[in-house]
Amino acid sequence: MRPSRSPAVLFGVPLVLCGLAVMVMVWREAGAAGFWGGFGLALLPVPFLIGAFHWVDALAPRPWRTLAFAFGWGACAATLFALLANGLLVELLTDETASLRTSQADRLELTVIAPVVEETAKAAAVLLLFLHRPRAFHGVLSGIVAGGLAGVGFAFTENVVYLANAVARDQLEGVGGVDSATTVTFFVRIVVAPFAHPMFTVLTGVGFGLAVTWARHRPAWRRALPAAGLAAAMVLHSAWNASASMSLVGFGLVYVLLMLPVFCLMCWLAAWARDEQLRAVRRTLPKYAAAGWFAEAEPSALGSLRSRSLSRQLARQRHGSAGLRAVVAYQGAATALAVLRDQAERGTVGSDFATMERALLLRLGRHRPLAAEPVRTAAATAGGRAR
Repeated sequence: MRPSRSPAVLFGVPLVLCGLAVMVMVWREAGAAGFWGGFGLALLPVPFLIGAFHWVDALAPRPWRTLAFAFGWGACAATLFALLANGLLVELLTDETASLRTSQADRLELTVIAPVVEETAKAAAVLLLFLHRPRAFHGVLSGIVAGGLAGVGFAFTENVVYLANAVARDQLEGVGGVDSATTVTFFVRIVVAPFAHPMFTVLTGVGFGLAVTWARHRPAWRRALPAAGLAAAMVLHSAWNASASMSLVGFGLVYVLLMLPVFCLMCWLAAWARDEQLRAVRRTLPKYAAAGWFAEAEPSALGSLRSRSLSRQLARQRHGSAGLRAVVAYQGAATALAVLRDQAERGTVGSDFATMERALLLRLGRHRPLAAEPVRTAAATAGGRAR
């Protein structure tokens, strides 16, 4: 097998095995009908959630293997670890503390054990990308995407577990309609809070992203920021789980006063980080244009959402799907180059800057024959206005 594929095999095969183990556990507990019913219902929000993080990542998209790893780790490895560790820790703690009643053990699992175990398991995906894929992990946006997709994967498998059990219980008891366990579980987990797990892990990702952006040469902060992000994820997860045992009013207050504000904050942060990438394009690419790598009008077009969209339309009209792919790749490489250069000027990039810069310039050269002309035309049509 070619060496370039060895990392995919190294991580892919264990993740598939973990996923199969989880599937067997759910199948044995809920039966075939419960498993497939839960799987189908849990799958419904996944394209929407992945699409949201794809939008966040669209200006300078990471390699698909990196994104697939984050999702697969959350869906397979993190979930299997959580299923095994949560029950084991509850059993150990309740055996050691004879005064704990069953309800207290449940609360202990929901508010302490599950948040710590699950957020640690999901954070491992972000940590691995942070350590072993530095070229794909270069800022806050990278942390948001990596953490978010790990959370989407975890939420998907956890939803399969809960919905499969609900379907099996309703079938056993002959219950249906709006009062069924399936309907209630679907409403709470899929309709009300589809972004819950992704949002928790995004907090961890933001910590890692800040460590890359602001603390590359500050070892204490480089360790403290990811730890602070993970702690914030655990606290928010604990508060959300605790709200499940509250009254409807208490649940609503936690949802409105805590979950929604944090969600809006994360949305604002993602939008700000995207805008910061566009500002980096407009700020740094003129230097490459002066050296002959871009035409004079290209930096302003590549730094404008309106012009980028128009470039893609023109490329599709003139060169079909091949032109569209070329412009998308050209825009992504140009944005990555701008971000890399901006980091170099801030002193937050590693010693492999020259290698990474050369690779991005070569990628731009490969796609220039089909991409450069639509980009220049878009710049002239839109007047170079940034948005």
